[in-house]
Amino acid sequence: MKQILMLHGINHNMFGKREPKFYGTITLDQINQSLIALGHELGVAVQHFQTNSEGELVDRIHQAYVDKVDGVVINAGAWTHYSYGMRDALAILTCPIVEIHMSNNHARDKFRQHSVISDIAKGYIAGFGQDSYLLGLRAAVSAANAMPAA
Repeated sequence: MKQILMLHGINHNMFGKREPKFYGTITLDQINQSLIALGHELGVAVQHFQTNSEGELVDRIHQAYVDKVDGVVINAGAWTHYSYGMRDALAILTCPIVEIHMSNNHARDKFRQHSVISDIAKGYIAGFGQDSYLLGLRAAVSAANAMPAA
């Protein structure tokens, strides 16, 4: 069974409380449960990881490489805009990476319009609220299924 890793960045543990104008009222746990359920429908196992520590995120990306995950969906939050360490860790991966965001970064503050991840990601999905996660999972599974067998 294919393994897809969902990486949640800084402050995502506060979904449901944090800026509902941009992120709605859904909680991180609800998002993860939706991803797991969709993963079952798509025939993949979904692991999820959230941290507020950049080093822990990099360590988890390194573990994804060791584990040979089949795809990564990432919403790095604010790290999207400046974390070259995270970006370099993601670049080590040989699986498809799908970058997602709940809000449309390009309709927000200027600093949010730049991503250090986009150039190494298979694709980018933003602005669809919690559906960005589900669309991202579908995209990651499709891209993983298109990869040649190892």
